[in-house]
Amino acid sequence: MSGTAAPSVTDTTRLRNVLLVGPSGAGTSRLFDHVVDALAPRRGARPRGEASGGLRVATLELGEVVLTVLDAPGNPDFVGQVRAGLRAADAALFVVSAADGADARSRALWHECALVGMPRAVVVTQLDARDADFEATLEDCRAHFGAGIQPLGVPVAGAEGAVTSIADLLLGEIHDYAGGQRTVRPAGPEHADVFDTHRPGLVEGIIEESEDPELMDRYLAGEELDFATLERDLLQAVAHGTFHPVLPVSGETGAGVDVLLHLVEAAFPHPGLHPLPTVTPVGGGEPLALTADPDGPLVAEVVHTESDAYVGHLSLVRVFSGTLRADRPVHVSGHLELVDGATGEGHEAHDDDVRPGAVAASLDGELLTKEQAVAGEVVVVTKLAGAQTSDSLSDPSRPLLVTPWALPEALLPAAVKAATRADEDRMPVAFRELAAEDPTLRIEHDPETGQVVLWTTGPAHLELVLHRLRERFNVGVEQEPVAVALKETAVGRAEAQGRHVKQSGGHGQYAVCHLVLEPLPRGSGVEFTEVVVGGAVPRQFIGSVEKGVHAQLAKGLIAGWPVTDVKVTLTDGKAHSVDSSDIAFQTAAGLALRELASAATLCLLEPIDTVTVTVDDEHLGAVMTDIGTRRGQIVGSEPAEEPGRSVLVAAVPRLELLDYAVALRSLAHGTGSFRREPRGYEVLPDRIARDHLAAAGRSD
Repeated sequence: MSGTAAPSVTDTTRLRNVLLVGPSGAGTSRLFDHVVDALAPRRGARPRGEASGGLRVATLELGEVVLTVLDAPGNPDFVGQVRAGLRAADAALFVVSAADGADARSRALWHECALVGMPRAVVVTQLDARDADFEATLEDCRAHFGAGIQPLGVPVAGAEGAVTSIADLLLGEIHDYAGGQRTVRPAGPEHADVFDTHRPGLVEGIIEESEDPELMDRYLAGEELDFATLERDLLQAVAHGTFHPVLPVSGETGAGVDVLLHLVEAAFPHPGLHPLPTVTPVGGGEPLALTADPDGPLVAEVVHTESDAYVGHLSLVRVFSGTLRADRPVHVSGHLELVDGATGEGHEAHDDDVRPGAVAASLDGELLTKEQAVAGEVVVVTKLAGAQTSDSLSDPSRPLLVTPWALPEALLPAAVKAATRADEDRMPVAFRELAAEDPTLRIEHDPETGQVVLWTTGPAHLELVLHRLRERFNVGVEQEPVAVALKETAVGRAEAQGRHVKQSGGHGQYAVCHLVLEPLPRGSGVEFTEVVVGGAVPRQFIGSVEKGVHAQLAKGLIAGWPVTDVKVTLTDGKAHSVDSSDIAFQTAAGLALRELASAATLCLLEPIDTVTVTVDDEHLGAVMTDIGTRRGQIVGSEPAEEPGRSVLVAAVPRLELLDYAVALRSLAHGTGSFRREPRGYEVLPDRIARDHLAAAGRSD
């Protein structure tokens, strides 16, 4: 904790919460640094590498407001952090590289912002890069981001080609940063083309968004609209989220950051203007109508969780309603199962009353202690025992639940095993901690394969999880191929006799049974019948045979996988008046089934998933071709709700989907997404089945 005072605020309208969003390499982290350095030069700032997968947060005083700026990682594996940041923020600065333009990853992130209706401005960075092209990037943004994209400034190249000045289109000024500090001078004749090209569109765009119905008539009549009128309507349009101004900013020098910060202070919405997420009483009930009122019921949400070596458990919390006080207990409620169904290990439902350790504002890792946080603030709460990312905080006397934001589905599996016995002992605690911090991580103990499977959102996410296991929890793990649970079934009719006879003094063991195995239609399961006549198998042992049949079928006959979709009929047998027993007939049934089992009488079944892929139309052909190489069958396709995108449905063997999360990202250049659900089972092709049988030691 730091002795520096945290910015104090009691009026929600004085708050601005802004998320920096952009793909890897666009410059969000450098922009974050420039913003923080402009408002509060830091001591010992801690940079965040792309692989850390976390949110950087800084709360700073900006003129008359208190700004909390959050920096989300741009790697597509960490879109869950982007969504967490969007939940914490009320507006976004969308960062696009002038060298890369609005690439596929930029378009996917823009869609994330649009889904939640996030007001945003576009920041174009890397203006001095070798391949930088501001004009092309601007047109790119207009083409892909839709209406409302208009530049407020345009970079002006200096004598040697470097960007040293920015033309302010509304004021008609040139902001010169060549000396390190901004100097302002009137635009000269050499800048006429810039203003003639861009200013009319900007003014007309602002007028179209204006709430003044006479403004357009005045403009069309030739009236020169004053700056105050245009700025007023510009700020209103930005706050409404219908207009997206474009600002050039130099990532190297920070040129243009001052104009950006003025826009944030004057135009970005305060928390009272941003819709609250759905809030219901814990246990169910009608949604509550709440506002960002410091005097209202306490409603807050944990948007990020991490552990600090010195402070311990840290929870980044957005307060939506009421006031969070450090000296009062809160009710911590987590119910991911309400939105995600099966959530995996570590995400179980929980409700607890907890006393926070402290409330603090974050200055990029430096914690500035404060007594309370009012509605609209984003703060760090320490030692909030048991709290997980996406948990709700409320008054213990009135427990409330915030509906969690949509989490990206973890679709890349990795099987791991402990490196040593000591690692195995430490794994359960480590997994619980990791799951508490990261709701996108799904930890599965597969009962069919016996493997521990980490379901992640991509390679970088997996690498981060493995790194945390090693470095924070001292748990060594080894990766192994992910096993897909198969099944066995009958190819045709087969029969055999099982004879279990032992004499060793005293009561022996005696049971003989004759079984017939026949295939059933897919999805039928296992059916047992008997047609024994003449009491060859006494009635009291029929159930014993059935029990033995089910036990052996569950263990498998040719490769160790459960047998399904078969009918087993007991047709004959023999018993002994003294030596026959329940266990003897169970054993004989198993022997009969093992006797008839061979690659000629049984085959392997593999699980098939229904895969639904959403992708840009330009990549649809490549995705369809790839589905074919994975032994998949196209079920159908149709246009998606978003223009220029399609939805493809296919039936694909699960064995072929183990790397699909990575493959689709490459095929669709980051624009694709997919979901999967079980469809059924089909016969595994012979060439693949032979490998599985050989691995099981059965090749006959």
